[in-house]
Amino acid sequence: MNHVVPAPAQSTVGRKLRTSLNIYDTELIDFLFIMSKKLENVISIRDFDRDGLLSILEMARAAEGTNNSDLLKGHVLGIMFIEPSTRTRLSFGAAMVRLGGEVLDFGDPSRSSLQKGESLADTIKTFSSYCDVMTIRHPLEGVARLAAQIAGIPVINAGDGANQHPTQTFLDLYTIQKTCGGLDNLKVGFIGDLRYSRTVHSLAEALSWFDDELYFISPEVLKAPGYLLEELEEKEVAYDQFNSPEDVLSELDVLYCTRIQEERFADRLEYEQVKSCYRIRKSLLEECGVKQSLKIMHPLPRVDELADDIDNTPYAVYFQQARNGIPIRQALLSMLLQKNI
Repeated sequence: MNHVVPAPAQSTVGRKLRTSLNIYDTELIDFLFIMSKKLENVISIRDFDRDGLLSILEMARAAEGTNNSDLLKGHVLGIMFIEPSTRTRLSFGAAMVRLGGEVLDFGDPSRSSLQKGESLADTIKTFSSYCDVMTIRHPLEGVARLAAQIAGIPVINAGDGANQHPTQTFLDLYTIQKTCGGLDNLKVGFIGDLRYSRTVHSLAEALSWFDDELYFISPEVLKAPGYLLEELEEKEVAYDQFNSPEDVLSELDVLYCTRIQEERFADRLEYEQVKSCYRIRKSLLEECGVKQSLKIMHPLPRVDELADDIDNTPYAVYFQQARNGIPIRQALLSMLLQKNI
């Protein structure tokens, strides 16, 4: 389990981890580097507790405030994506290059030996022998965990089916922290495909470590999975479920939108019935009297669930959210390769 061990409760450095925004605090950075040695893989957000989450956000803040273009020189990041990607693939590559490393991209899986019948396990073992750290995306849940067991190098889960997307969660937390001033005492709404969205599942689990209230907005067939709600109940997290955004928009500090993911539906008819069930637009926000401080997030890509007339409003932070993928992934790559930003 890739649990990042927190410092003792009374540690001065541990207190600084929670409160300091001074990335030049050498004691804090040394502490983060010690913690980084305990990070072997990034597979699930469940492998991190509150202090573990905060340590990575603090390392990302350090990465954003420095220019260390030779830190990962001589190291190779392998990118093995068996599902489409834009932001995750590109930001991983940009993060590695900006730290002086190189990128080896697996490329189109239809042109690999997987098409000749090679097993996924053999492909992973071979590919991992050409790089120092790898990130993998696959439509089947559990593949990233399998890769971590057999690769022999650090593995980062870039999304496994409808299960987990931990690096997206880190950048989501980082975005909330930066735009809302913290991660506690917030009312966070999730809207759209809550059944299949790995970004929703991961972020809700991460927020369970903070003192927040969660609101799930979806049609009945796309409700948040039972296991997730059970986990929240076990941790005594306050949450509620709604079918209509109008019922709760005025209460929210953060609205996390997701598209209805056509590729996750086994039944095309079921998808057709819900594909355009919600559309968040500027006029709706005005009608509902949302808070002026509301922040609207989206992991992207969007289809028609989020109107572009919101893009230039103070509510929209989703492109900033995408940019935050670089410092987050710089932090994770550095920690996995045991390099001190």
